[in-house]
Amino acid sequence: MSSDEDRAKEILKGFKFNLLLRNFWMFLRTPVCYPVCRNWMNLRDAETGKVLWQGTEDLSVPGVEHEARVPKKILKCKAVSRELNFSSSEKLEKFRLEQKVLFKGQCLEEWFFEFGFVIPNSTNTWQSLIEAAPESQMMPANVLTGNVVIETKFYDDELHVSTSRVRLFYV
Repeated sequence: MSSDEDRAKEILKGFKFNLLLRNFWMFLRTPVCYPVCRNWMNLRDAETGKVLWQGTEDLSVPGVEHEARVPKKILKCKAVSRELNFSSSEKLEKFRLEQKVLFKGQCLEEWFFEFGFVIPNSTNTWQSLIEAAPESQMMPANVLTGNVVIETKFYDDELHVSTSRVRLFYV
């Protein structure tokens, strides 16, 4: 086993995280748990500050397709604020994520998020603002539900730590 593989396993072991996705018509939640561990996450209407969804369930375990149930009214928001709280037992030099939105297996969108340096044995809060596309470009919840998978890859700089897949259902 290479030293990169060993390092990735150490990070994954001490990480707990829950991550929510953004995209023009959906705001998902994806997490990672191990060297970074997600403590909680919420989604708010960015205009009103009202919490539309919150959770603590870990959807980050790799090798399994998880499911998340998100209120369909979130698709009507012009912008959503995603706030997540995570802990890490390991130092991460450049913590970052790559996310893909897959609709029936086809990649519709891809995003890149960078958190940066993570202090070992720390708890952190990460907030992002996600703006929706114009209404004319949005798909309805009944078309999206069960057909969208959010794939999140977690990295420390160029070191791939884990991949999480979450299928979205709008309720």
